[in-house]
Amino acid sequence: MAEQTTFPVQHPVWPGTAYPLGATYDGSGTNFALFSEVAEVVALCLVAEDGVETRITLEEVDGFVWHGYLPLVQPGQRYGYRVHGPYNPEQGHRCDPSKLLLDPYGKAFDGEFDGDPSLHSYDFADPTARNTENSLGHTMTTVVINPFFDWASDRSPHRPYSETVIYEAHVKGMTMTHRGIPEAQRGTYAGLSHPAILSHLQGLGVTAIELMPVHQFLQDQTLLDKGLRNYWGYNSFGFLAPHHEYAASPLPGAAVSEFKAMVRTFHEAGIEVILDVVYNHTAEGNHMGPTIMFRGIDNAAYYRLVDGDPQHYMDYTGTGNSLNVRHPHALQLIMDSLRYWVTEMHVDGFRFDLASTLARELHDVDKLSAFFDLVQQDPVVSQVKLIAEPWDVGEGGYQVGNFPPLWTEWNGKYRDTVRDYWRGEDSTLGEFAARLTGSADLYEDSSRRPGASINFVVAHDGFTLADLVSYNDKHNEANGEDNNDGESHNRSWNGGVEGPTDDPAILELRARQQRNVLATLLLSQGTPMIAHGDELGRTQQGNNNVYCQDSELAWVDWAQAAETANVELIEFTSRVIALRTHHPVFRRRRFFEGRPVSTGDGVKMRDIAWLTPAGKYMTEADWDSGFGKSIAVFLNGEGIPDKDVRGELVVDDSFLLCFNAHHEDLDFTTPDGGYAKEWTVVLDTTMPTGQRPNEQAVIDAGRSTAVTARSVLVLCKTA
Repeated sequence: MAEQTTFPVQHPVWPGTAYPLGATYDGSGTNFALFSEVAEVVALCLVAEDGVETRITLEEVDGFVWHGYLPLVQPGQRYGYRVHGPYNPEQGHRCDPSKLLLDPYGKAFDGEFDGDPSLHSYDFADPTARNTENSLGHTMTTVVINPFFDWASDRSPHRPYSETVIYEAHVKGMTMTHRGIPEAQRGTYAGLSHPAILSHLQGLGVTAIELMPVHQFLQDQTLLDKGLRNYWGYNSFGFLAPHHEYAASPLPGAAVSEFKAMVRTFHEAGIEVILDVVYNHTAEGNHMGPTIMFRGIDNAAYYRLVDGDPQHYMDYTGTGNSLNVRHPHALQLIMDSLRYWVTEMHVDGFRFDLASTLARELHDVDKLSAFFDLVQQDPVVSQVKLIAEPWDVGEGGYQVGNFPPLWTEWNGKYRDTVRDYWRGEDSTLGEFAARLTGSADLYEDSSRRPGASINFVVAHDGFTLADLVSYNDKHNEANGEDNNDGESHNRSWNGGVEGPTDDPAILELRARQQRNVLATLLLSQGTPMIAHGDELGRTQQGNNNVYCQDSELAWVDWAQAAETANVELIEFTSRVIALRTHHPVFRRRRFFEGRPVSTGDGVKMRDIAWLTPAGKYMTEADWDSGFGKSIAVFLNGEGIPDKDVRGELVVDDSFLLCFNAHHEDLDFTTPDGGYAKEWTVVLDTTMPTGQRPNEQAVIDAGRSTAVTARSVLVLCKTA
């Protein structure tokens, strides 16, 4: 057990202030402030490099905030708290001064949890008995940071959703195998902002990188015992601290300045930084979990407890607990965290994991809950990108389309529809059309615009794009759960053979299907999101749940980027993103109306028209045919109601998109009349890079052209 001294005289303690919460270094000394409504005594514990602990009682308390100012404490100081108060689980109280507790407002952490029984407040052999062993030496410590940083002329790109292309990425997984990054920087914030990564993202045309969790998280001991690790990071506890393992420097607190430097570099490249945040639960788990922070400070304030049975936790997330968003201090922690990441770390937005949990004030999901009210009125948080994962595992948790007007949402219905369409499911045309045009049925009634739909087909959770077209079933045996984990209904199709194959016809089909998905995604109205590595054929060998695979199985394999097929896929992806970027008709800020509008030559044409392969308007019978798998859509570039930044009406080229999910080639007739006199092919998913030879690219109006089975053809009006 580590040594300790109590109430020493060598550390003068001034009263300090109750705000801000956490440890705040002002250039001279450090103010400490901790909220606990149930505490009777709070001891600040300073931990030296040799593990010796110095305890200092915080005598000042205002509004349940215990505080003191220590003029001699400087950045790099490790610390924690011991909270004396009631331990009565039946009443929802779990104060335990034998545990060194981390600061909920900690901005950096050091060390590791080693899984020792002393981290728990109960005896493993007899859970009804107390364990009062000291956890010091077995737990992490909080670190005082230096908040000062030279941001130079840093400014957020502040791109509107209509100009945004999101790239979901993992700090470690994105960088671990890239030989262009110095080995010491692989897997780190410094590695992610290395020119090798930036040039790749800029070459694609990406405008925002959405980072999987970088809040400080915990390695689950049950995974470590199996030789696995928490790779994804959805097990947070430090909501104001960047995860320390992603720092290239081992110095305590170094992750903070390294993260800031990463953000500054991304901004210089014109790329926004969005964080995937997990405020719905913490790493302490259920009543059998460790006592490392919230549980020992004020259990009933921070956690949602079961009504009538407060020794147990409500679990809307499948992780053992749920944060208590009904309590003002839990809400304050979330809002203070969000503001900190915007004002001090300069991030540009957030994606909220299992966001429906944050709306559960009582039992039901309430879009008028206090959390959304606070976000709406906050002058800082309300001005950045707010993206909801609009579901949780509780009853009534699937809330796609039901979030307030300020929010955008991961559109799970888009994902499911596009997957079903390209694997040839029946009765998908109407749904496919709705998703392709921005999902007005989900967002228009709440006065939101197409950008509210974060369109995706693949994300971290599930198959990669290459696996989506290569596997019918999940193959998660490496996770050690007998393949019982992960989603079983993947809406995938392997093309005829499960997994790897040498069959050239199947390989060509799979490559074309990947291009079909990317073309559909990137030319749909709304805000597109692609997952890291999908543009270079990343595979997880059929594993659709790599949450515990911190290995080559989950990391992006950059050696693949040099393979011919993947070089072509990268070029294809950048080509489609460029098409979207240069043509506002693919990223309208308002929904289509379907009404005629005047074109430059005086002809009235609809802003959008749905056509059969024969070039005729779709009828009710066409929409209702359960077997229909082919459709064309005309996008009128002269029918855009948007205005540019100078108030001028936006005018663009007009396009005809031909989708053929049928298993046979079909002739599509280009419409004549006022649509166009001549069309030019600008994208063909049968081509590895999407580009047709010039001599095959021009098509006269009224003529038919063969659209290959399971492919997309995009034509631009050129006369």
